Amino acid sequence: MNRSPLTLALLSVLLGACTPADPQQKVTSALADGVILPAYSSWAEADQKLAASGQAFCAGQQDLPQAREAFRAAQSAWAGLQTVLVGPITEGNRAWQVQFWPDKKNLVARQVQGLLKKYPQLSAADLEKSSVVVQGLTAYEYILYDESIDLTDAQQKNSYCPLITAIGKHQQKLSAEILADWQAKDGVASQFKEFPNPRYAEAPEALADVLRSQVTAIDVLKKKLGTPLGRQSKGQPQPYQAEAWRSNASLANIAATLASAERLWHGANQDGMQSLLGSDQDALKKRIDAAYLDTRQRLAALQRPLSELLKEEDGRAVLNEFYDSLNVLHRLHEGELARTLGIQLGFNANDGD
Repeated sequence: MNRSPLTLALLSVLLGACTPADPQQKVTSALADGVILPAYSSWAEADQKLAASGQAFCAGQQDLPQAREAFRAAQSAWAGLQTVLVGPITEGNRAWQVQFWPDKKNLVARQVQGLLKKYPQLSAADLEKSSVVVQGLTAYEYILYDESIDLTDAQQKNSYCPLITAIGKHQQKLSAEILADWQAKDGVASQFKEFPNPRYAEAPEALADVLRSQVTAIDVLKKKLGTPLGRQSKGQPQPYQAEAWRSNASLANIAATLASAERLWHGANQDGMQSLLGSDQDALKKRIDAAYLDTRQRLAALQRPLSELLKEEDGRAVLNEFYDSLNVLHRLHEGELARTLGIQLGFNANDGD
């Protein structure tokens, strides 16, 4: 069948409209659908279960181990979101409302106690107008795990339950609102697929935003490990400066963030950032793959909680080796990958930590 030049030209235009010609646009679109949106969906689902768990626990329909399991799932989902903190979550102190860390002065414990003293029958509205310190998972963890709180005692449980249920509702509402922003017809997900839009003028800007979030998350992992290791305090371990030290979930959270970072690199169908590297950049691709493998293997070898490893010289030695592995991964992304992709990352808020 013969087609006129005009027909062929029209077909070419139509096909071009359906399939992004820009390789970076293909990647941002694939990452939005295959990695970023699923991460936000998982977070919202975990928070929905957390809210239901808090209510069930306070009604006597769940025991403490079940309540803790729901909390750990929500905490893990949040850790997995760290590499894709782009869009609405970065606005209006929303991230601080989910997690308050680092807590160098034990503000969480003090503010929780002060809040419950002020509002013995705390309502969701009371929490909404309170400090971010008491609105999120760090306060929830304090109530469920702190040694000074005995939730098997009916009187103590009754005094803390209003805050447990209020935090659960707050987290569910927050994550649902942000997910809705992503899923809306002209929402954030669409802004990673079609350019220009109100958020990004072109695909490289969107890709830079994602890479910046990924690089920052890996850098923060170094801080989350290096601070309790004492790398900023002349080698003196600071176990109570670890993230999630009460629930002993520090290393599990690091694992969730690392897995998320690697998903951005590979993509859901090998269509992540690595797909932008041509055959002439195979050496860099292999080095980044090897760096992810090394961090995964070193993390898997840490069989005990961070708090136990910090107590022993051998434990601190393997943790420092893991830190060095994270540093290699961070530098590869921040330096060589960004440079190869032509992305200027700019100032990092964690520089100097």
